[in-house]
Amino acid sequence: MKPLNRKLLRELLHMKGQMLAVAAVVACGISVFVSMSSVEYSLRLSKQTYYSQYRFADVFMQVKRAPSSMIDLVRTIDGVAAVRTRIIADVTLDVAGLDEPASGRLVSIPEKRRQVLNDVFLREGRYIRQGHPEEVIASETFMDANGLKLGDSVGAVINGRWKELRIVGKGLSPEYIYEVQPGAFFPDNRRFGVFWMGRDAMDASLDMTGAFNDLSLSLTHGASEKDVIQRLDQLFSRYGSLGAYGRGEQLSDRFISDEIKQLGIQITVLPTIFLAVAIFLLNIVLRRLVSTERDQIAVLKAVGYTNEEIGLHYLGFAMVPVVVGALAGTGLGAWLGVQLTGIYAAFYNFSELLYSFRLREVALSVLLSLGAAVAGAMGAVRESVALPPAEAMRPDAPVVYKPGVLDRQAFQKKISVPVRIIVRNLERRPWKAALSVLMIAFAVAILIAGRYSYDAVNHILLVEFSQKHREDLTVLFNESRPRSVSNDLASLTGVLQQEYYRDEPARLRFAHRSRRQSITGLQHVDGLRRLVDARNRSYSLPENGLLLTTTLAGILGVSPGDTLTVEFLQGKRHTARVPVAGTIDELLGLSAYIRLDELDMMTRSPGLVSGSYLTIDGKEADALFSKLKQMPGVGGTSMLKAMQKSFEELIARSMTTSTVILTLFAAVLAFAVVYNGARISLSERSRELSSLRVLGMTRREIALILLGEQAILTIVAIPAGFLIGIVLSVMLALGLSSELYRMPVIFSSVNFIFALAVIVMVAVVSSLMVRFRLNRLDLIAVLKTRE
Repeated sequence: MKPLNRKLLRELLHMKGQMLAVAAVVACGISVFVSMSSVEYSLRLSKQTYYSQYRFADVFMQVKRAPSSMIDLVRTIDGVAAVRTRIIADVTLDVAGLDEPASGRLVSIPEKRRQVLNDVFLREGRYIRQGHPEEVIASETFMDANGLKLGDSVGAVINGRWKELRIVGKGLSPEYIYEVQPGAFFPDNRRFGVFWMGRDAMDASLDMTGAFNDLSLSLTHGASEKDVIQRLDQLFSRYGSLGAYGRGEQLSDRFISDEIKQLGIQITVLPTIFLAVAIFLLNIVLRRLVSTERDQIAVLKAVGYTNEEIGLHYLGFAMVPVVVGALAGTGLGAWLGVQLTGIYAAFYNFSELLYSFRLREVALSVLLSLGAAVAGAMGAVRESVALPPAEAMRPDAPVVYKPGVLDRQAFQKKISVPVRIIVRNLERRPWKAALSVLMIAFAVAILIAGRYSYDAVNHILLVEFSQKHREDLTVLFNESRPRSVSNDLASLTGVLQQEYYRDEPARLRFAHRSRRQSITGLQHVDGLRRLVDARNRSYSLPENGLLLTTTLAGILGVSPGDTLTVEFLQGKRHTARVPVAGTIDELLGLSAYIRLDELDMMTRSPGLVSGSYLTIDGKEADALFSKLKQMPGVGGTSMLKAMQKSFEELIARSMTTSTVILTLFAAVLAFAVVYNGARISLSERSRELSSLRVLGMTRREIALILLGEQAILTIVAIPAGFLIGIVLSVMLALGLSSELYRMPVIFSSVNFIFALAVIVMVAVVSSLMVRFRLNRLDLIAVLKTRE
């Protein structure tokens, strides 16, 4: 082993605590980068593979009823590669072991299996048999949530008739990677499921022979999606078309695509912070090393070592811990990636979601770590190379003395000596102190931002399930019904309060912009259904005109006072000019609200409703549920509290996992900064502190001088970290928000208390470790004159 390598190894072992701290910070940054990058790639690859293997469509359209002969016209549209027509119906289900009614979506499939768009992946069981109309394939999530097995039966009301559906297969489809009830945002797998049923059986049950109500198609390479959609709207306008739309507006695809986009944002933020801290730590450690080894550098140059050899030697002090951290971080990142993939598998229903670890992530992590090592060591390496031998043989020039704030005569007797020494040292190195504060603040900020999503989701749940929706049960009709049907619901035993509403699909136009959007007509907003914005402020319905969500108004480019052209997509497709009366910043989805009586006038078909909100008597709930299960006009129900409980159980695992990981990483970051700062101060000031001990100061007093400085830096860093954490959370909120949901900027006091407690605990632990070394100072060895 060469002499410089032996020196490197010996001093690395002597500085093992500081080097391990640097390696730990690098490992945290690299592990976040590797895990997030690989999970993002795994999701994207799984989505693309799933879509390709099971032929996920590019364009979708729902109609009231269209003749099957229209498929030939669709095939003639330029750019259309394949077409599939289906029958889709939403029904009420009676599931064994479930008291309340569940909702199901029936999707037709060919009686004999063949390749079709939006095909079904069979996890277990078999395909349906021709001539057995009772056989269905049920979605995997629904079966697992209800403990159903192959051969079990589920009751359903289809077109007013009771039918037993026998499950012969457990399946999934790329169309329902995120499986939620129509109109909902939160999954409730126990009370909503998708069922694939034979086309002939659905034709007979729904009187749809020779017709269809759903169309999907794929496009040829380079085809214009916009032109195809425009042509479809022209062809099917007289068949009750609700407007064709591309894959980007398909609910399931939007959820998974937004998730992948959010992962891409997170890949850059946290690794950048950790690697920046690693650069800072390496810089101060190596600068201190070069400063204390000036005489050794002079000797090395004097005996013939070149500047390149000495520079590479000191660069090795950075490379070794960074490489160790990169290797550990890569392994940890691969393990974290597997865990995170398992969490995503609970949210999204892929036929196969496998964790894919690429060499690309390893290569990038190595490049990032090497870049951090070089950046952190460069300043110290330049100093070591630039020192002439004769200059290096002399000690550093003493710092020019000037009195500090507490050195004035007025403070001499009032302020103790240890405190004055602490303040004087901070005054002499303001930039080092400021950077130390910034690095500790980053650790606080990571804790704040890490728990921000927890606060945001809790706020969304509070607004949606407690303030905006106050009903116990929502009853969805299978088509628009007279208000008398809703009044009949109100008369059922067990119903305490009832409010009806109306949803009308429409196309909103302003200038060159347009959007397919359902308009919701409400009776009032001071009962079961309220209008509440992201800040939990209540809104009232305008006397005249539409109230749009802020995001929808931005998409259309309108503001209050502008007039929209509204083309209704059902019935006689009337067109109306409606003013925009105001906007509301809601958290979920896009919405347009209007008074129910005004909507009736605009559509020229008064007296229709789409569903009802109910509050129920828990003592009469079982009897009420039994009646709802057999009501022919009910297309589905949703239980508010059940949906909330299901979603909370689903996110509990992910929130706990992410919080624990970020807490540990932030603790490592804070420990590395505080511990390294104290250890470097101990190394630099060991002669000074030993002199003070010889002059009569106690161990407690010199510990106060050394650790008091770190305590001040930590105390100053905490409010700075709170501020940085808030800014970082705001940036995350902006980056993670989409058309589907907006992340509110909300923080709980628990968040800040938690961050404070973690940082204080880490600071105390690191201080105790340094105090242990301080107590072992060899006063005689430290005070020997350097030869």
